[in-house]
Amino acid sequence: MALPRSLRRGGEFALQVSLTLLGLLAVTFFIGRVVPIDPVLAVVGDQAPRDVYEQAARELGLDRPLWVQFWIYVRKMAVGDFGTSLVTNRPVIEDIARVFPATLELATLATLIGVVLGVPMGIAAAVWQDRWPDQVVRVIGLVGYSVPIFWLGIMGLLVFYGILGWVSGPGRLGVVFEDIVPPITGVILIDSAIAREWEVFRNAVSHVVLPASVLGYFSIAYIARMTRSFMLDQLGQEYIVTARAKGVPEWRIVWVHALRNVSVPLVTVIALSYARLLEGAVLTETVFAWPGLGRYLTTALLAADMNAVLGGTLVVGAVFVGLNLFSDFLYRLLDPRAR
Repeated sequence: MALPRSLRRGGEFALQVSLTLLGLLAVTFFIGRVVPIDPVLAVVGDQAPRDVYEQAARELGLDRPLWVQFWIYVRKMAVGDFGTSLVTNRPVIEDIARVFPATLELATLATLIGVVLGVPMGIAAAVWQDRWPDQVVRVIGLVGYSVPIFWLGIMGLLVFYGILGWVSGPGRLGVVFEDIVPPITGVILIDSAIAREWEVFRNAVSHVVLPASVLGYFSIAYIARMTRSFMLDQLGQEYIVTARAKGVPEWRIVWVHALRNVSVPLVTVIALSYARLLEGAVLTETVFAWPGLGRYLTTALLAADMNAVLGGTLVVGAVFVGLNLFSDFLYRLLDPRAR
């Protein structure tokens, strides 16, 4: 008896996802083994005797062939064992669960900024093509793609924290507010609101607003540019010409008819932008001393802590796959033709 079509497609998709994550893990694993960084020295130090070095290598399993090391690691990964971090001496999965909510909080706020400002800016640029609103949006997008994010972060700290004093400095919370709110979700804004610790909440907002705005600026540049491109394509379609000939108000043509069709591909753009922010917040987290996944991976890589690097890389890959799944679901929900 043939399998139902939906079940067969689900199995094929699960296989593709598994192979994607396995390939990502393999590439990261083998690159981590061939780079000129010795993880054994991170444990014993560069002054350790030879016998101590060899014993540590055996305990870490680094004396075995690479394919054996990879197979052992994949088997452990399959049961949720990401190994132990050489830096923190804690299970990697616990470290990731501790730092990932900070990155999630930062990237989510930045994406919200990008959507709330980027979509209207892209629509305005398309409606007033080659006029001053379009020129302004294009300049904003050009700067967003050209200016290094670490420079923008440093300038933001210098102006808004150092000179004007409008926001708090680096870090996620002021020292006096740490450990006041119990970590329920790991997202300090949500946890402080649940605990009704409004002073902690205000302090957290003061710390997050600048890094979220810096990341959000790059999200604005990307989303506005793609929205403009999608809208220009839709505004040139025959159904728009027909609607104008029938006397439909321009605002309704733009915000109802055209935007409805634009929303379908725009969902994918926003999801990919969100994934990029989750993955690419390394420099922002470094500049603002933000205790998130990007900073954790940077520290682990510099210390040759490959267990932490591999675990974090797999989480980032899983996020990409998950967001692609979610955007595909919304795509089918919004566009009946895709069903």
